[in-house]
Parts: sequence; C-alpha cells; structure tokens
Amino acid sequence: MRHLRNNDGFIKPLLVIAVMAFLVYSGIQFGIPYYRYSAFKSEAKEIARIELGQVEKTRAQLYEAAQNQKIPIEADDIQITKKTNTIRIQTSWSVDVDILGLYQRTLHFTVDVEE
Repeated sequence: MRHLRNNDGFIKPLLVIAVMAFLVYSGIQFGIPYYRYSAFKSEAKEIARIELGQVEKTRAQLYEAAQNQKIPIEADDIQITKKTNTIRIQTSWSVDVDILGLYQRTLHFTVDVEE
C-alpha cells in the first residue's frame, strides 16, 4: 500500500487527470450547442441565398436542417419574410446545459439572416 500514498506521487497526477477530464466534459457540454447554432446559421444563410422563391419550401428546408442538427424548434418557430430581392429568416431557441448536476445554465440562440 505504500505506493498509493501522496508522497510517492500517485494522488496528485490522478487528481490532475480527473480535473482535466471534468474540464473536457464541460467544454463538450457547452461546445455542442454552440456548434449546432453555428452550423444551423450557416445552413440558413445558404438556403436564403439559394431559395428566393417559395416561402413554405424554404421553411421546410430550414426545419429539416434544424432536425438534422437536433435543434429544438418547430416549423412554426421559423419566420420567413420575403422582400423584393431578399429573404429574411428569423428563429430562436433555448438549450439547457447541465454539468453533472453541479451547474445548470440555459443558453439562448437567435438566428436572424437576411440574404
């Protein structure tokens, strides 16, 4: 049992590894919603550039993109405003992030794209 004592250097590296693992886990928990937001916003810009026609078709494409990204919105949550030469897409959602029950936070995301 002598090799498990602190003066042999076993506890300190184990603690550092545990803290690093916790930080990586926390980063992933917060990073995934931001990645999904960024990917959806890019897709919304692309769809707005391509689709200057039918509003319902554009809404369906955006809803499908949101479902692929696992974004918690419904088709009715996507507002599309068509102007003469532009289309504006607006939507928002919230995601709850829970870090092992120790820290909870609600992240709010808003997409407002005009192309």
